[in-house]
Amino acid sequence: MSLFIIAVTIIPGVPDPAELVRFYDAAYAEEDPARAALYARWRALGAVGKADHATALCARAGLRPQSTLEVGCGDGALLCELYRRGFGGRLEGVEITEAAVAIARGRPQIDSVSLYDGLHLPVPDGAYDLGILSHVLEHVPDPSALLAEVARACRAVIVEVPLEANLSARRGHKREHAAEVGHLQRLDRPAAREIVTRAGLSVACELDDPLPLEVHRFFAVGRVARAAATAKWAVRAGLHRLAPFAARRLFTVHYACFCRPRGRLLS
Repeated sequence: MSLFIIAVTIIPGVPDPAELVRFYDAAYAEEDPARAALYARWRALGAVGKADHATALCARAGLRPQSTLEVGCGDGALLCELYRRGFGGRLEGVEITEAAVAIARGRPQIDSVSLYDGLHLPVPDGAYDLGILSHVLEHVPDPSALLAEVARACRAVIVEVPLEANLSARRGHKREHAAEVGHLQRLDRPAAREIVTRAGLSVACELDDPLPLEVHRFFAVGRVARAAATAKWAVRAGLHRLAPFAARRLFTVHYACFCRPRGRLLS
């Protein structure tokens, strides 16, 4: 028997959709200007890695999208990073919270940002070359249903999730933090693949990442904290390089995959 449960629901029951909207509205409506700027920088830093993953997977799959839809686009940081790289063609986003939509709509790099209900995309089948669900599926009660809807609207989909079914993430304060940031699911790589399968898709290519040094050091204050963060990054990066299976068992890495409907070839 496997040491790990494939998928765990962190918050029991099905959350009230209206409560989820209020939760994320509060997350993007930080009133302290200094804290708002800090978290904006944090999201922009995360967008660099997410864009690295998206562009690498599209290159492996042979896709150069002329239209891209990010579902759960937040404040638009990832779409802006894709624009900076000249990648994705027409860039559009949808989001459930008005606070995030207001921020993203103020970014001229993004062609369109819309509020949506978190379940249904009001667009025809195959409207976009590429859909992106980056750090979204762990936040929803039915990940496969949302992925299937995105796959209906987009000819291919990139999924990225944190793999939190590991020894480190089982610690009490880690579980509390996951709940605080709205994670409803705790996944490992088989669970992420199962979500893809249940959505009627197949994984064309995939990668995982222990995250770069800059991410590990972002919230570290002072020489001691920065040294500790650097040491943590060095250990994790080294283990991930030498023994990625063991690394995924021990600590959280980010997993990304390029998905398309089974049997469909990109033209």
